[in-house]
Amino acid sequence: MFTGIVTAVGEIVEFETREVGVRLRVASSYDPDGIDIGASIAHCGICLTVIERGRLADGRAWHDVEVSPETLRVTVMGEWKVGTRVNLERSLKLGDEMGGHLVTGHVDGIAEVVSRIEEGDMAVFRFRVPHDLARFVAPKGSVALDGTSLTVNAVEGDEFTVQIIPHTLAVTTWGERRTGDRIDFEIDLMARYVARLRDVEAGK
Repeated sequence: MFTGIVTAVGEIVEFETREVGVRLRVASSYDPDGIDIGASIAHCGICLTVIERGRLADGRAWHDVEVSPETLRVTVMGEWKVGTRVNLERSLKLGDEMGGHLVTGHVDGIAEVVSRIEEGDMAVFRFRVPHDLARFVAPKGSVALDGTSLTVNAVEGDEFTVQIIPHTLAVTTWGERRTGDRIDFEIDLMARYVARLRDVEAGK
C-alpha cells in the first residue's frame, strides 16, 4: 500500500527484455542498505518487487525489478527505455504520515494528457481517461497519476483537470510532462468500493 507521495525520482539504467517480461535496473537516491529484497516500491504508481540491489560506481543506489507481460500490457512501462525518469515511493508502514490517499499500486488504465496550461508557477493538466473509468473520477476527489496523489479540480465527460503546485513539478517527473503523454492512472480506492456497492444494490 502507498500514499501517492513521491519520495524519489529514479532513472532506468538497464532495460533487459527477456523471454517472458523484462528486468529493469533503476538508479535512485535511496540507501540500498535500507531496501530489503522482496520489498515493494511503486514505480510511476506500479507496485514492483525488489529482487536485487546495490550501488553504482557514481555512488547512486540501484535496485532491480522484474515486470510481467500483463503489467507491460496494461501500463506505459513498455514505452520506458534507458534514461527514462520515474516517480518512486516506498511502501507505507504502520505509523507513517498519510499525506496523500490510499494507493494500491495496481494501475487501472492509461490517461492521456490533453493539455497543459501554465498558470503562474503552477500547471493545470487536462486528462482523458477510458470511458469505463471516468465514472470513478469526481470533483475534489483523489486520483493517482504516475504514482502521484492528485486532487481533481473539474470533470467533464471522460476528461478531468488537476492543478499541480511548483513543489510537485520540481520533485517529481511532472515538470517534464507534455500534451500527448500517456500516464498510468489508478482510481481512488474508496470510489472503487462505493461504485461496487452501488452496483450490488442495483442488482448488477
